[in-house]
Amino acid sequence: MQETRQNKIARLLQKELSMIFQEQTRAMHGTMVSVTRVRISPDLSICTAYLSVFPSERGEEILENINRTNQQIRYALGQRVRYQLRIVPELRFFIDDSLDYIEHIDELLKK
Repeated sequence: MQETRQNKIARLLQKELSMIFQEQTRAMHGTMVSVTRVRISPDLSICTAYLSVFPSERGEEILENINRTNQQIRYALGQRVRYQLRIVPELRFFIDDSLDYIEHIDELLKK
């Protein structure tokens, strides 16, 4: 039962975070940030989001900017989900490099 609720909330947070990042990166031409996966703790207090950044060379720079503006992102998320959640979870962001890893493996297999 708890796992179903966690999955529903994770999908909601993934959708809303992706909308927030889409609005923020619209000003930065040539950069795209997408939320690939969201995990939520069982007590719904910590949200771990995995981000995919294009181009991947700017990943660390974008992640630093996101971590610097973490409170503003959490506030914007709270404004969007205020009627679905009582408490907005603490946000933690990580770079999802699985696509780069897959591309690297494909290159190795072609050799």
